[in-house]
Amino acid sequence: MIEKLKMQTPNLVDENVEQIAKIFPEVITEIKDKEGNLIKGIDFDLLKLKLSDVLVEDENERYRLDWPGKKASLLKANTPINKTLRPVVDDSVYFERTENLYIEGDNFEVLKLLQESYLGKVKMIYIDPPYNTGKDFIYKDKFLISSEEYEEEMGVLNEEGGKLFKNTDSNGRFHSDWLSMMYERLLIARDLLKDDGVIFISIDDNEIHNLRKICDEIFGEENIVAVIANINNPKGRSDDKYIATAHEYLLVYGKRIEKLSILGFEAGNEIIKRYNKIDKHGERYREIDLRKTGDNDLREDRPN
Repeated sequence: MIEKLKMQTPNLVDENVEQIAKIFPEVITEIKDKEGNLIKGIDFDLLKLKLSDVLVEDENERYRLDWPGKKASLLKANTPINKTLRPVVDDSVYFERTENLYIEGDNFEVLKLLQESYLGKVKMIYIDPPYNTGKDFIYKDKFLISSEEYEEEMGVLNEEGGKLFKNTDSNGRFHSDWLSMMYERLLIARDLLKDDGVIFISIDDNEIHNLRKICDEIFGEENIVAVIANINNPKGRSDDKYIATAHEYLLVYGKRIEKLSILGFEAGNEIIKRYNKIDKHGERYREIDLRKTGDNDLREDRPN
């Protein structure tokens, strides 16, 4: 049998783009080809930043979410720090044989330090960041700042001399500071994940839209698992101005979604008894005969 010749060499450019996307999904963007069609492209300025310790200036328009401080935040995530973890044996329990680790410190610096031992080894990460409500978010912003800028901005110092300021809604960089804080941490978190690893992020309405955009950039929009609505207050918040919100969100991303597997649990006897039918996918569901009385006589027993 003779194979039909393709008469065309493989498109190595597309293959290279896909390989780069697996390592640095945040540098993949959309550009127009000569015919004006949108195609995948590489943001070489961002790629330079990922591979360099020098800021790159560029004014070309492209599809992406930008804010003041984004490039500095990316550079900060890639810059080594001169710190280490110190064991506190006196406060530990079974220090020599425990398999658990509790770390106390600035979460950005701790994430950087974990890279040395846990790069590409973490199965699951859960974070509950500040929701940026304009009331309680403190951002540590001491990266690439001159003494003159330092004096100009109102703020307080932490115990290590780092500048802290409150990110209230009167701050002109209200969203930008929050995005920078999240961006630099999520970049490192992705590097810590295994290929089949997953990250869960709690958030509310204030920044869900921005968080979704930066997660699409960092993890790749094809790696989103779900945006889960978490009903945490059925009666709603009494201090909401217009509509009493009853939920928050849980944003879920995999590092490489094709490697991710979502596992169920083995049902106990009570579960099997209650969910008494199995569908064609092997999932259990509950069947209720509405014609009967007695156990099935309550409204909540027949919600549909």
